Amino acid sequence: MFTGLVEVTGYVDALKASADGGRLRVRTPLAAELRAGDSIAVNGVCLTAVDLDAGGFSADVSPVTLAVTALGGLAPGRLVNLERPVRADARMGGHFVLGHVDATGRIVDLREDGDAWRLAVEIPESMASLVIAKGSIAIDGISLTVAAIDGRQVVAQIIPFTFAQTALAHAKRGDAVNLEFDVLGKYVLRAIEVRGAAGLSLPGIPS
Repeated sequence: MFTGLVEVTGYVDALKASADGGRLRVRTPLAAELRAGDSIAVNGVCLTAVDLDAGGFSADVSPVTLAVTALGGLAPGRLVNLERPVRADARMGGHFVLGHVDATGRIVDLREDGDAWRLAVEIPESMASLVIAKGSIAIDGISLTVAAIDGRQVVAQIIPFTFAQTALAHAKRGDAVNLEFDVLGKYVLRAIEVRGAAGLSLPGIPS
């Protein structure tokens, strides 16, 4: 499990992708603190570090992961967000992030807004019920608070520190991003769906 608080950024050295899967190589000093088999989130996608050296790590990417995330579009030199799993004794500064991407979205606006930055991402219509104002969302592995919802667009305000310390500093309009919606909201929505299909109701919620 992750928190959505990006530890460091790294650079894509190479990505070899095909219908059978792929292998991603990321250059980062954080590799010195990893061991083979460790989990690491790359732009919000939980991967397993398999080959390590002083300069970086490699991770295998399954065909399903390539199909449902934006990893397949990464090019050499692209900056990516990196986070190791949260320790059980650590403070939960962001929100519960599993590293299991729900869908991809697209940046439709990224501009300065006073001392902050305004980020607007278009999400799939099928995911709209998983977003609430002031709720949490992970965008490319960054834990953000939903400032506003405008149709299919989710808007977040990015403080200068987050903008400077993550790959958002190199993002631009039109970029595909990985989206992970709040897991607690997904459990609630699923419970309502199951009970509704069974003709049951939740206390205080009409069936």
